[in-house]
Amino acid sequence: MKPSLSQVTTLNAAFELDIEDYAAAACDTVELWLGKLETYLASHTVEDVQRLLQENEVTAPVASFQGGLLTSQGEARRLHWEHFGRRLTLCRQLGIGTLVVAGDILGPLAQQDLDRAQLSLRQAGEQAGREGVRLAVEFQSHATFANNLQTAAALVAEVASPHVGLCFDVFHYYMGPSKEEDLGYLSRENLFHVQLSDTAGVAREFAADADRILPGDGDLNLQPVIQRLRQIGYTGCVSVELMNPQIWQIPPRQVAEVAMTALRKLLGQASMG
Repeated sequence: MKPSLSQVTTLNAAFELDIEDYAAAACDTVELWLGKLETYLASHTVEDVQRLLQENEVTAPVASFQGGLLTSQGEARRLHWEHFGRRLTLCRQLGIGTLVVAGDILGPLAQQDLDRAQLSLRQAGEQAGREGVRLAVEFQSHATFANNLQTAAALVAEVASPHVGLCFDVFHYYMGPSKEEDLGYLSRENLFHVQLSDTAGVAREFAADADRILPGDGDLNLQPVIQRLRQIGYTGCVSVELMNPQIWQIPPRQVAEVAMTALRKLLGQASMG
């Protein structure tokens, strides 16, 4: 497993500062936050991004996230898919192999909406495959459909595309209706990306993204997840992903140092830190 840090964890910092500070903190694998990357590209080139990553010896195998693909219609759908196309091109240019796609299937829903979601995901996978990119669908605990690991895994299996798999975000796993036995639906073949965090002293019904803290610092039982990843021989990225406004105030280097220490300890890689 490759320890990684999502740029959303240091959302207030500039794109280039993230890369430089993460590298200084011995974090050599970054999950890019596409909004931050696109802001940087408003005044820089793709070559500048490549140079920044190379100079700091940082790789960016994963980017987050693309929403609006599954059930949008009309003009909204056109805009989301145009944006998706541009992002796929950007992923190809930067060698980003995995793009996280939000499982934002929100109700009220009819059967045709579920059929549309499945067809859209299949079409998105085909388009991503042509660019050499895999799509990791992140089930979301607040969604109307596929808000749990079992249903999300079933959706991915029904699409049956080598370019479509799962993003397992432990926050949504614990805050939604997923059950521990659902971990059995994760496999080496369908798991494309993992995001870890924790929460402390917050009821599941009220937990929000802003409550995310460092993995291992809170109440969530993360060991069954780690054990399942080892059991299936998962070798992909495991990112710390925090959307905590208080953490956004801390310099990226300091965040990266404590995040990588916590993550490596959790993964049993502390000696590599």
